[in-house]
Amino acid sequence: MNLPLVASGAIIMGYALAAVFFLKFWRRTADSLFLAFAAAFLLMAATPLLTTLLEVPREEQSPFYLLRLLAFLIIIVAIIVKSRRR
Repeated sequence: MNLPLVASGAIIMGYALAAVFFLKFWRRTADSLFLAFAAAFLLMAATPLLTTLLEVPREEQSPFYLLRLLAFLIIIVAIIVKSRRR
């Protein structure tokens, strides 16, 4: 069994599970912050998924790493928008 492949699968599953939980909270509350977090976690799940499927040797040197940057930007913008509404 390939340990890095198993670890990547566990990481992808964790991110996807977090996205599902945030989608559940968004459906209950209709708060856009939860939707932003769900989108960000889906993007974070896409990064190891793509690097594993395409066998990229170093994730941090691939263009897929920009997906992680986009995920964090989504979270930052959502928090700023949420805090300005109050």
